[in-house]
Amino acid sequence: MDTFENQEFEKTPDEAWTAPEDTTPQQPYTTPYQGAGSGRKESPYANSPYEMHRESRQEYRYQPQTEPPVKPKKVKKPRKPAGKKILAAVLALMLVAGSCIATSAIMNRRFRDTMESTIGTYSKQIAELQNQMEQLNTNRGGITVPTDGSAMTPAQLYASQVNSVVAISTTVQSGYGSGHSSGSGFILSEDGYVITNYHVVEGATNIDVIMHDSTEYPAELVGKDSSNDLAVLKIEATGLPAATLGSSTDLVIGDMVVAIGNPLGELASTQTVGYVSGIDREVSTSGSITTISMIQTDAAINPGNSGGPLFNMYGEVIGITTAKYSGTTGSGASIEGIGFAIPIDDVEPLISDLIDYGYVTGAYMAVTVQDMDSESADMFGLPTGAYIVTVEKGGAAEKAGIQPKDIVIGVDSYEVSNVTELTRALRNYKAGDTATVKLIRSGREMTLEITFDERPNTTEAEEIPPEQKEQMPQSGDFDDLYEYFRRFFG
Repeated sequence: MDTFENQEFEKTPDEAWTAPEDTTPQQPYTTPYQGAGSGRKESPYANSPYEMHRESRQEYRYQPQTEPPVKPKKVKKPRKPAGKKILAAVLALMLVAGSCIATSAIMNRRFRDTMESTIGTYSKQIAELQNQMEQLNTNRGGITVPTDGSAMTPAQLYASQVNSVVAISTTVQSGYGSGHSSGSGFILSEDGYVITNYHVVEGATNIDVIMHDSTEYPAELVGKDSSNDLAVLKIEATGLPAATLGSSTDLVIGDMVVAIGNPLGELASTQTVGYVSGIDREVSTSGSITTISMIQTDAAINPGNSGGPLFNMYGEVIGITTAKYSGTTGSGASIEGIGFAIPIDDVEPLISDLIDYGYVTGAYMAVTVQDMDSESADMFGLPTGAYIVTVEKGGAAEKAGIQPKDIVIGVDSYEVSNVTELTRALRNYKAGDTATVKLIRSGREMTLEITFDERPNTTEAEEIPPEQKEQMPQSGDFDDLYEYFRRFFG
């Protein structure tokens, strides 16, 4: 009996499944139960003549899509009116254009400012370089003069300053007729003011100023101060090469200095070179009882050099050459190399008064004084200071109660140990000012209040008449000369 076991069934895509056709002759109702022989109990309905209806077995088949998927439709946004778009575009364009214009303007302005600043800076530098080149290329007697403020050699200093130094020639009347004397000076300002010593023009009836190029000008004495041996002349000229005033305060012994002057009245524009040999030398000039603190130098100074400038190596006037100390010893040895110059810092404050008033209008105590030297002070147990010799009646000192033989040791905060320090202290006051004077009287310290007078408008009262002036010995031994110079210089 055939069974369905081990039978293969074929699937077809278009038809339902059917059992394969059995070609073996069959006998009705004899097909055994499929589970026969398996130990199962046979169904009582085996080989039943009735057949149950079976639904045909359906097989799922994949149906490929033959049409593309339908895309979702986009929702169209409502269109904006065209005018608004145009307006927005115009505004955007205007904004961009405005920003570009503003940026361009700012950049142009910055560029222009930068260029103007750069051009100005370079123009200034070029002008300075051209000026320096012109000055450096100026050959003064074959010497190139530096213009950067550095120290100069004596040759460079002479080339740069000789034109500011003048020779002075005077005519003096005496009982024997007229005579001539000479000296030196230097140009203070380009409009014709000239500085010299008072003793160079003292008693002169005619004064001439001779320039380095031999140009000669008549001069007028506009101011004088015999106590400081200072005079100011005026010539009618402009555009003159003025000297530069320096400072004598910072000088130290050993500094190189240069003197330019007119020695002997014949050797105009002579230069001598030396060093600062001493400072604060107390010197009394001839015909005056006033002591002046001076610079000592070994630069050769001779008659005719008086009133000329003493330069430092920067070309600045730091002193006015005034006197020399010379002679011979008992053995015949000569005394040379001792010259003196008035410190420029001591006389510069007086020059404006001499120009404006013809005399110094500073504070005046109306006394005569001399130094209380250390030797005398030790001998009598007194301090050093300015010893009062005489007191003028009705003057500031008498009104304040100052008496002869008092020793002034201070004025306000200024200490006074000699006449020079008293003179320097009084330069800080004017007529009418009040100060406290500290002094020693009979061994006791006192303080008095003084109101200063104005200095007299003439210096003749301070001078010794010419016939009473002691003349320098023309012959004799060293002792005679020493005694003269002791009184002359202090």
